[in-house]
Amino acid sequence: MKYTQLSKDLYIRNRAKLSKCLDSNALAVFNSNDVLPTNADGHLPLVQNTDLFYMSGVDQEETILLICPQASRETWKEILFVKETNEEVAIWEGAKLNKKQASEVSGVKTVMWLSQFNSVFNKLMAQSETVYVNTNEHLRAHVEVETRDARFIKKLKNDYPGHPHKRLAPIMHDLRSVKEREEIDQLQRACNITKSGIERILKFIKPGVLEYEIEAELSHEFLKNGSRGFAYTPIIASGASACVLHYVENDQECKDGDVILMDIGAEYGNYASDLTRSVPVNGKFTQRQKDVYNSVLSVMKGAMGILNPGILIDEYHKEVGLMMQSELRSLGLIDQHDIDKQNPAMPAYKKYFMHGTSHHIGLDVHDYGHYHKPVQENNVFTVEPGIYIREEGLGIRLENDIVIHKDGFTDLMGSIPLLADEIENAMN
Repeated sequence: MKYTQLSKDLYIRNRAKLSKCLDSNALAVFNSNDVLPTNADGHLPLVQNTDLFYMSGVDQEETILLICPQASRETWKEILFVKETNEEVAIWEGAKLNKKQASEVSGVKTVMWLSQFNSVFNKLMAQSETVYVNTNEHLRAHVEVETRDARFIKKLKNDYPGHPHKRLAPIMHDLRSVKEREEIDQLQRACNITKSGIERILKFIKPGVLEYEIEAELSHEFLKNGSRGFAYTPIIASGASACVLHYVENDQECKDGDVILMDIGAEYGNYASDLTRSVPVNGKFTQRQKDVYNSVLSVMKGAMGILNPGILIDEYHKEVGLMMQSELRSLGLIDQHDIDKQNPAMPAYKKYFMHGTSHHIGLDVHDYGHYHKPVQENNVFTVEPGIYIREEGLGIRLENDIVIHKDGFTDLMGSIPLLADEIENAMN
């Protein structure tokens, strides 16, 4: 295991919080993700189901967690099923968790082999009135493959048609959006690794460097520091490519006079970081580039100041939009006439700033959280305004990750160079 595992106490607390949210005589089921195939006998590395990980800390395929708070046996109130391991499995695939290790990681006292699942599940279903199933209900989810959860739900409906089903997703969105201290510490570790990567590449970037060479330098630094790599597909976009919001080709030469936008972040222990910096390829901003940069920075700081407990994200985005409108006017990109004639549903500023400013971050880069409910203490958000001027081939976005407190926030990336002068100094 590359990363330092969190204490089982976190997962014990997480399961206790979930149990309080379930109906009486209910059973909740969490499945691990599949190991996805590629071609021939190839497969991708496991990316664990983050709900299962949040509840157990188990980072292994073919794992099922059952939570049944009113089970007739004390030992069946929480049961973890893991893939049976033996000497041959260890030789071919590497060591898997044995029962004792699985219990030490998760805090679940009853651990069984996966082969026992059907028998035990049948007995628990006989004494349960409701079964809670897990589905990916993220607002931006687009899933075309059949997941392990989807296959399980299909079988459940066929085998137990009389049992009503309920959704775990709304509960998980509530629980996971409010971070525990241990989670924030793990997020900070991910951000610290990202900092090491940024410090490395600020000394590396120069005219003639290829975007994927920067990606390689970041990957090296992340892996060297115990990360499994990027938390998401990195964006290394120089020149006009920075105006393509989801540019991921990363195959162009970085040219003298251009600004390069880098949206990158390391993962650590399954927790994500998400950083964006825009830097001059030659180490020195032009005056125009610096003016645009400082406008984005101004909006970023203003946004951090109003992202407080109690505010609704829609209200927050409207306020940020007004800040951006003011900055775009000062840059000469829009004028009062544009504002007066704008469609309220598509304000004038959206020509140059067309995406949202913040999203939850945690075990997933775009983490779970309710966007129709007020912001809460210990939510963790990105703050990432940007200005994209296609006619000038200039795109600048800045992004840090912050923890919301009752009386302010903690910037998990506050020690990473951000001011234009800091960027230039670090590059030179």
